[in-house]
Amino acid sequence: MLELNNVYKTFNLGTINEKKALNGVNLKLEDGDFVTVIGGNGAGKSTTLNAVAGVWPIDSGSIIIDGVDMTGLSEHKRAPYLGRVFQDPMNGTAATMEIIENLALAARRGQRRGLKWGVTKSEKKKYREMLAKLDLGLEDRMTSKVGLLSGGQRQALTLLMATIKKPKLLLLDEHTAALDPKTAAKVLELSDKIIADNHLTAMMVTHNMRDAIIHGNRLIMMNEGKVILDIKGEEKKKLTVEDLLQKFEEVSGEEFSNDKALLG
Repeated sequence: MLELNNVYKTFNLGTINEKKALNGVNLKLEDGDFVTVIGGNGAGKSTTLNAVAGVWPIDSGSIIIDGVDMTGLSEHKRAPYLGRVFQDPMNGTAATMEIIENLALAARRGQRRGLKWGVTKSEKKKYREMLAKLDLGLEDRMTSKVGLLSGGQRQALTLLMATIKKPKLLLLDEHTAALDPKTAAKVLELSDKIIADNHLTAMMVTHNMRDAIIHGNRLIMMNEGKVILDIKGEEKKKLTVEDLLQKFEEVSGEEFSNDKALLG
């Protein structure tokens, strides 16, 4: 489904601010994999997601999604293959438009817009059913402006919009980091359900080790721009935060500093 082959990326090359962000990333995701990505600040987690999304060109290596070589394609041309939810709840939705209008925009992404853009009766029914599954009462507020929603409600809506067309790959970039713990837990629960119900392949970047262990079927840890741990199956199910810290120290040869990530 997703292949990253020896991907390198350096920012500000040749300047005093030169930063090697990706240092030979190799990663392969199978259909249906839900991979959590953990690591300290500057480890390369979000940079990897941005490389997959085509936010900027990589220096070398290749990126393949669903058998298609995306390496030289722009962010716009990769968009039909991807769904994405960002850290900031303000991203991913149009604040001045109604909930139902946001869903319609997401559902019609890539289609030509004519004069008859209005939402049909059948679409309204479908969107209401989708919103009801969130259990947030949004199905009774479909004409509310998105800007009036709370951060958690907005992230839940963004999740729906990002997955409404069942993308080949869903990218979750620390999508609960700006939420309070209770709301974050609810959004993570919704993420699990949407990914499972739609049989999606997903990558979720998080700073929280406990979340990385609990969610998904596979965990990768990054450090200094490359993947240093890849844990799946029964081994992942039995993992504890203490195990993960020990594995990090064994592989990297350094102690994991508490300021690099949330331990739980």
